[in-house]
Amino acid sequence: MNKITVIGAGNVGATTANVIAQKDLAREVVLLDIKEGLAEGKALDIWQTSSIIHFNTRVTGVTNDYLKTKGSGVVVITSGLPRKPGMSRDDLIKTNATIVKDVTERVVKYSPDAIIIVVSNPLDVMTYAAFLAANKAPNKVFGMAGILDTGRYKAFIADALNVSPEDIHAMLLGGHGDTMVPLPRYTSINGIPVTELLGPAVIEKIVDRTRKGGGELVRLMGTSAWYAPGSAVAQMVEAIVDDQKRIFPVCAMLKGEYGLKDIYLGVPVKLGKDGVEEIIEISLNQDEKKLLKTSSDSVQTVMKVLEDLKLF
Repeated sequence: MNKITVIGAGNVGATTANVIAQKDLAREVVLLDIKEGLAEGKALDIWQTSSIIHFNTRVTGVTNDYLKTKGSGVVVITSGLPRKPGMSRDDLIKTNATIVKDVTERVVKYSPDAIIIVVSNPLDVMTYAAFLAANKAPNKVFGMAGILDTGRYKAFIADALNVSPEDIHAMLLGGHGDTMVPLPRYTSINGIPVTELLGPAVIEKIVDRTRKGGGELVRLMGTSAWYAPGSAVAQMVEAIVDDQKRIFPVCAMLKGEYGLKDIYLGVPVKLGKDGVEEIIEISLNQDEKKLLKTSSDSVQTVMKVLEDLKLF
């Protein structure tokens, strides 16, 4: 691929650009931010590792110059503000939806054929906002959350069993946050069901920790995570660029799957050069269906806030 753009040079955006460059997924990675010099500095720092880590992808930083993003095959949007003390959820949605709308419209102006991956929070609703702003097919606009959440889930299981995280296969559904739906029934260690190796109480503790994984890191560091989110986005970009047809949990538009319609929610998909090439509908038991309904209801509540803003 000739060009991949990452909008937002904060911790997540810069990490995403860094991992994409290290994987040599494009001739050029453009890192864009509104803060003067930030993207330029981080891009230069990344480029100076090229001879050390051995990659050839050029990394370019720009300040709010969308013309430099022209012709991008994939655009990652990390723009948005974290929730600040005294800021209501509705205020956060209004602020970030306005940012995502503006960014997406500018991106599409210069890269009309780009696949757009959203990382901005609240993730599920910001992905929907980007979809509305982009005026593109839903398979070309989707969000990153599930790979991050399963990454945390697998890490906790690896700790509990003292095994390699590479042998753990897992899937989860639902919104990004406290209502996500990890699926122990679909979790295995090199083919062995996790339920054969861990007791129900331990599994439930891991599931609960996964749901609150982002909050745990904020409490520890005073800010949100970036290594795992940035690496998760880069894995999605790699699946698209190399047409890998990987099965990943992705925040995708549902059109009746799982009994849900016109909502962006985390589900397993096949990810390749055309973006979301297939939504995979797995069988759920009654408890899992109930948890997914709770998760979708939570996302719908936030979507109502977005709709009431009448930005679109």
